Amino acid sequence: MSNGQSTSLWRERLKSPLTWHYAGFVVLLVFVIGMSVRLGMDWAATNTHSTDVLAGKQVELKAIDLQTAPLRGLDKRVDETRSQMRSFYDKRIPRNYSSISARIGDLEVASGVRLTRVQYSQGKPGPDLTEILMEAGISGDYSQIMRFVNSLERDQTFFVIRSMALTGQQGGQVNLRLSVSTWLRRADAAASGLPQTPQPGEQAAPITSASTREVE
Repeated sequence: MSNGQSTSLWRERLKSPLTWHYAGFVVLLVFVIGMSVRLGMDWAATNTHSTDVLAGKQVELKAIDLQTAPLRGLDKRVDETRSQMRSFYDKRIPRNYSSISARIGDLEVASGVRLTRVQYSQGKPGPDLTEILMEAGISGDYSQIMRFVNSLERDQTFFVIRSMALTGQQGGQVNLRLSVSTWLRRADAAASGLPQTPQPGEQAAPITSASTREVE
């Protein structure tokens, strides 16, 4: 077959509608396949991203749940704490200064010790309570002093021993300087007339009959 005949044959085929139909079908098929592949890739990427976002939100929700767990029922615990504080105040916080002095005197007599140079003062007022400091010389034999100390620590009135310092010893007698704290309600402390507890470096306030009890 000559070149002229081949060229004529291709021209006839190109002019044929069937040839263009085949060509259009092939192009359309390639386009559909390409779009299907692209759609599949996009769907996979979107699905992976959605899964990651969902997992991230679940982690955030779990973290928030763990952080807020200690706060659950907090209002109930606050009410219980306040109730316990009121009960403690009613049972163990003295009503006034005179009840403190009277209770110390009772424990002194019961233990057999001798208190001298007893001084009371009050610290800075707190939100509810004010600290009352008692300082005194205490003398007696070892068993009497230990009985007095133990009775302070176990008493219904809330006493805290701040310090004990040995000041002398003769025979079986021991002399100590004792510091003890208790507390009054803020208004009761203000009405007591007790001087302020001196801060380190300050001089003690003048001694008055309300703040000192001498035992000869």
